[in-house]
Amino acid sequence: MARQSLISRRVAAVAVSVVLAGGAAACGPTDGTDKASAGDKAGATGAALQKGGTLTVLNNEPQSDFDPARLYTSGGGNVPSLVFRTLTTRNREAGPAGAKVVPDLATDLGKPNADATEWTYTLKDGLKYEDGSPITTADIKYGIERSFAAELSGGAPYLRDWLVGGETYEGPYKDGGKGLDSIVVPDAKTIVFKLRKPEGEFPFLATQTQFAPVPKAKDTGVKYEEHPVSSGPYKVVKNENDGEHLSLERNENWDEKTDEERKAYPDKIDVRSGLDAAVINQRLSTSSGADAAAVTTDTNLGPAELAQIGDNKELSGRVGTGHFGYVNYLAFNPKVAPFDNPKVRQAISYAINRTSVINAAGGSALAEPATTFLPEQEAFGFTPYDHFPAGKTGDPAKAKELLAEAGYKDGLTITLTHSNAQNRQTSPEVATAVQQGLAAAGITVKLEGLENNAFNEKRWDVKNTPGFFLSRWGADWPSGAPFLAPIYDGRQIVTNGSNYNHAQLNDPAVNTEIDEIAKLTDLAAAGKRWGALDKKIGEQALDVPLFHPVYKRLVGKDVKNVVISDWTGVLDISQVSVN
Repeated sequence: MARQSLISRRVAAVAVSVVLAGGAAACGPTDGTDKASAGDKAGATGAALQKGGTLTVLNNEPQSDFDPARLYTSGGGNVPSLVFRTLTTRNREAGPAGAKVVPDLATDLGKPNADATEWTYTLKDGLKYEDGSPITTADIKYGIERSFAAELSGGAPYLRDWLVGGETYEGPYKDGGKGLDSIVVPDAKTIVFKLRKPEGEFPFLATQTQFAPVPKAKDTGVKYEEHPVSSGPYKVVKNENDGEHLSLERNENWDEKTDEERKAYPDKIDVRSGLDAAVINQRLSTSSGADAAAVTTDTNLGPAELAQIGDNKELSGRVGTGHFGYVNYLAFNPKVAPFDNPKVRQAISYAINRTSVINAAGGSALAEPATTFLPEQEAFGFTPYDHFPAGKTGDPAKAKELLAEAGYKDGLTITLTHSNAQNRQTSPEVATAVQQGLAAAGITVKLEGLENNAFNEKRWDVKNTPGFFLSRWGADWPSGAPFLAPIYDGRQIVTNGSNYNHAQLNDPAVNTEIDEIAKLTDLAAAGKRWGALDKKIGEQALDVPLFHPVYKRLVGKDVKNVVISDWTGVLDISQVSVN
């Protein structure tokens, strides 16, 4: 998880490149060679999917910082994954199967040593850049090293924490050609990573765009994003206004025999950003001209738009539904009274009216109630629990009982800090729903609304963290590790930057269990232990899980082969056909 300088970009990455599926949408016919899809939304008639045509992408946020070093993209991202291949990538299948990590440039998921402190990868044969030159492991090493340069910051911070010497490395522009000793390249097809501690989930990390190869001779520093050298099925032919308009065309030197994941049906991809969300959804709904072959990678349907779609079978048949590993919650800072009293935190947990909260979040079509911190997906190790059963509308009687035991038999007054951004997650609507629910238990809630940047700065500042605030968290990959460790590992408390451990929990038993799970290369076994740890931490009432968001997005009427996985939760752009 990123430090404060990366928080805005990380939230954008979560919202843009990660959010729609769970396999909920119907599956349409394919040509028999494609992966199972979460819905052929264009209503294919069973004909084989064909290459050709132009896919239009209509987005609100520009695809800025289009440099593999600066992108914070789980699984390689969506649009970026068309240009940048990595050692591993996400499995391009619908639903839970899509939460698995699979080889990409590498022949396998990597070979760990006995204690998972060293990982070795071998490249596939026949890998080439857009200019026909071979992709080598030296290029992957260089691509990673340049991500340490201050001027190219913005990507995931794990490499700095995990690689031996990474914490002090400043990148290739300052190292005099020395490079990182912890990345060893014995030959053009082999690369070895030496880690500071066991990391059984290194194959997940190897999906990040920092693992994309960059030929040193073609590196133009901060200008590289204008024309990065493609290792994927498409190359950048135009990048205007810092990603506001991207034009991608087929990379003729990409060999589909080396890439089992990307279908690359369209000849061209035209990405247009800076559009209002309502305009995007209206254009997709109308599907006139080029918009008939259009999708969005960052704009969801809202309650009003879903109501308008209603029983319209043609439009509803073009809506994809998805789930991403994400939780919205109430956070406590136990360093601030009265939240230092566990019974107060428990009382609030019992008093929550989740029905009101979900209605504020857009209704049951867009939010599902949560009583666990981990999302309800097997990949995260989800283990059901509800330590403070409040039912659908809260249990004010139990809450009052606990308040009396805590010394507040006449109730208490507290402040809830929230964002003024209209995001239906940390926004005034949700804060007001919390306020109304707690009022039934005799808890008066004063609302403190802040501009979004100020809100983020305050909630992540360990010295000024509010006692009670709305928050949210999304996983960098589908596992319990990037979900629980940044929030509950006491060694990740940051006193001079962005701190995500809102409770400032520093429990040796929790820290030790995090380390023990990290040693496991059996991800299924690790998942069970992440779930058990989530349940154990939940007993302390350090936060109140509220809901897991549901994402619904519209596609143009000519879009075929919509695949939505539990990794990204959104339509996988690499699988779409428009011809």
